[in-house]
Amino acid sequence: MQGFCAETGGAIALFGATWLGIPVSTTHTVTGSIIGVGAARRVSAVRWGVTHNIVVAWVLTLPASAIVAAGCYWLAALFLA
Repeated sequence: MQGFCAETGGAIALFGATWLGIPVSTTHTVTGSIIGVGAARRVSAVRWGVTHNIVVAWVLTLPASAIVAAGCYWLAALFLA
């Protein structure tokens, strides 16, 4: 039942965001839904340490990918110029 609720909640959020034209990550949406279902059962049912690590990874992904892209651009410009 919990899996069904998490997947249904994630799907509704994705359909709503798509209808509004908002780009969202399916991974982020489903992960948030799973955390929400766990917290609805009992707040202690969620492994908050793992949740913290996931959020930190999400926050670091954007600047890290920007740095990697800038490095690739710099190397391409260096060798192709």
